[in-house]
Amino acid sequence: MAGLNTNIKRKQANYHVQTEDKGHGINHVETVIYKSGKVLSSRKSSYASLINNSHLKQKIQQIIEKQHEECLKEINDGKFDHL
Repeated sequence: MAGLNTNIKRKQANYHVQTEDKGHGINHVETVIYKSGKVLSSRKSSYASLINNSHLKQKIQQIIEKQHEECLKEINDGKFDHL
């Protein structure tokens, strides 16, 4: 499953957002937000309840995209400016 990586600059700070499916057996999507190379925040979303869903790959991709976009919005809204 493909993940997402985005570099974003806000107020002279460089952020990197990385979102990926942690894979079979772990069953969650994780997003990590970095600022100037340091971890600021991480978020996990379980998809264990979807394991038997016939559209599992599409559902996981939707979770990846949604979670990634939410984190990008938080950066753009200034949530991490003080860190």
